[in-house]
Amino acid sequence: MKNTDKEIKVILDELYLKYNHSNFIENDPISIPHLFSNKNDIEIIAFLISILAWGQRKSIINSGKKLIEIFDKHPFQFITQHQDADLKSCLGFVHRTFNDTDLLSIIGFLKEIYQTSNSLETAFSKHILPKDANIENGLNGFRKDFENSLSFINRTKKHIAHPLSGSACKRLSMFLRWMVRKDEKGVDFGIWASIKPSQLICPLDVHVIRQSIKLGLLKTDKANWIQAVDLTNKLKKFDKNDPVKYDFALFGLGVGEKYIEINY
Repeated sequence: MKNTDKEIKVILDELYLKYNHSNFIENDPISIPHLFSNKNDIEIIAFLISILAWGQRKSIINSGKKLIEIFDKHPFQFITQHQDADLKSCLGFVHRTFNDTDLLSIIGFLKEIYQTSNSLETAFSKHILPKDANIENGLNGFRKDFENSLSFINRTKKHIAHPLSGSACKRLSMFLRWMVRKDEKGVDFGIWASIKPSQLICPLDVHVIRQSIKLGLLKTDKANWIQAVDLTNKLKKFDKNDPVKYDFALFGLGVGEKYIEINY
C-alpha cells in the first residue's frame, strides 16, 4: 500500500532528527572541514573533500588528512600565497582517479577565484539569480569558469560536474548543502548567505535513490540531474524552505546500522 504524503513526512522528520546529529560528523567526510574555524579554510577543504567523496568513507577522510598536511594546516594561506616551490608537496597525491595533476589544476583555479573574491561563495552565487528555483545556473557557471581558467586541464573537468551534462552533481550538491544549510545541530556549516536553502538540490546517491523509490518519491534508479530536481521538488512538499535537510533522513535510512562502513 502506497504511503501518503503525511505518512512520508512523519517518517522523514523522525529520521532527520535521528541522523542530523553531532555524532554524524566523526565518521563522515564532513569531519575534515569541521577541523577548521576560519571561513575560507572551511570552504576550501570542504570543496576539495567533496570532490574526493566517493569510495570508502575512511579512505575519503584519510585523503582529506593528507590534503591538510599538503597545505601545512592552513588551506587558505596555501591557496592564496603559495609559491611554485610549495607545490612540490602536492606531488604523489592520489585518491582513486583524482591525482596530483588534478589537485594542482584546482589549486590554481581556487587561487584565481580568491584574487577577485573574498570567498568561494561568490564563484557559485554570482551565477544564481534570486528568482532561480535552484542552484543549476550556479553549477553550470562554476564549471564554465573552471574551463575558462588559466589552470584548466581537460582531464580534471570530470571532477567538476555540471547539470548541462545531465550529471546529478551529487558531490557539489553535497558541498553546497554543507555551506548553505544551518541549524542548531551544527553538522552543516551554514556560512554562506547568498544562496537560499530552498535553492539547494538533494545529493543523489545510491542510498538516497533506493530509499526514495521505497517511499514512492522516485520511480526509477537513474542518477541524473532531472531525477535530483524531481526528488527535491517532492521533498519541498514536506519543507519548502529547507527540503535538502531530508538528505540526512534518506541517507541514514539507506545505511541503517552499517552507517559507519558505508561507501559514498
